[in-house]
Amino acid sequence: MMWKGRDAVTGQAVEVTVSQERIVDVRSAAEPQTGAEDLPWISAGWIDLQVNGFGGYDLNGEMLTPEDLEGVVRALHPKGVSAFLPTIITGPIEQMRRAFGTIAGYVREGRFGSRSIVGIHMEGPYLSGEDGSRGAHPAAHIRDPDWDEFQRLQETAEGLIRMVTIAPERKGAIPFIRRLSDAGVVVAIGHTRAGAEQLEEAVQAGARVSTHLGNGSEPMLPRHPNYIWQQLADDRLWATFIPDGHHLAPPVLKAMLRVKRDKALFVSDSVRFGGMAPGAYSSPIGGQVVLQANGLLHTAANPNILAGSASSLADGIANAVRFTDLSLAEAVQAVTIRPARVMGFEALGALRPGMRADLTLFRYEPGGAVDVTETVAAGESVYRQLA
Repeated sequence: MMWKGRDAVTGQAVEVTVSQERIVDVRSAAEPQTGAEDLPWISAGWIDLQVNGFGGYDLNGEMLTPEDLEGVVRALHPKGVSAFLPTIITGPIEQMRRAFGTIAGYVREGRFGSRSIVGIHMEGPYLSGEDGSRGAHPAAHIRDPDWDEFQRLQETAEGLIRMVTIAPERKGAIPFIRRLSDAGVVVAIGHTRAGAEQLEEAVQAGARVSTHLGNGSEPMLPRHPNYIWQQLADDRLWATFIPDGHHLAPPVLKAMLRVKRDKALFVSDSVRFGGMAPGAYSSPIGGQVVLQANGLLHTAANPNILAGSASSLADGIANAVRFTDLSLAEAVQAVTIRPARVMGFEALGALRPGMRADLTLFRYEPGGAVDVTETVAAGESVYRQLA
């Protein structure tokens, strides 16, 4: 099979030939004749490292089902996501364990879109228990890291836990980070109030990423010496950002991306209201919430309090180009080659022979929205826009 488009990174017209789930050839293509329909943009498939839910489906409900998981997969494909990490947040340990088992079973059984699930992001429960830094994670289940507990969870997950977000200040966190890193699990710093020395120890122990930097913190911080500046300035750390226009004000996003640049990654961090129509909803976390037409999701009681992210990576790419000085190519790299490198996904993230055939085709005009026309996962067209 062959797909044709304009490479979103190089700008060149290309033909991508696929056989048996792999890209076998990428070659220059003839430019469309004058008056002919413009080629869509084409890139490696987009990778989202933090998805809590989407399209009305919640990955962190009391009882995650295969139907919930498949609902999220099917809702993400039209948004250009070919690979993602279902994200399980802090909760009762038995609930988390069941969720890991459900995800592992779904992948093992090869159900629809199972190739799009390339690991699990475990965000908690080893996080700050302080208000603000804790975010929406329930305080009752926050705790210090426990290696034996994690091993049991990883066994249930059948080795799929590929990323863990942790607060380095928790008792036993530094040796725990070292053991995770030695085991090949990507360690991310997040929902923390760690000081400079604790952050340094975490990085030396193997922490590689800052989770949704600038969020998951108390609203008032010391002006200069604080954990956001510390992580932002550390060139050893990659950082994920939520470019929905709400979690980070556009000037803040612009400044942070200028600092991290080639080590900046975009995530949706979406909850189940992502992709849904504007309106009022009831949420297990946050109670009554309101989703506005501009994607802002807030509590009904206070419009200034966010109730999670309701945006997709497609929204994030458009916002990043609109709000900052990033080019389209740089924004696309933040959801393709960079997350692949961070996670060690050697077969993902680039358009070249030998890579897994994950492709995202889309249309975009500067200042407008990103309109996904087709998503391919492991050589299978899992979404195609109707003509």
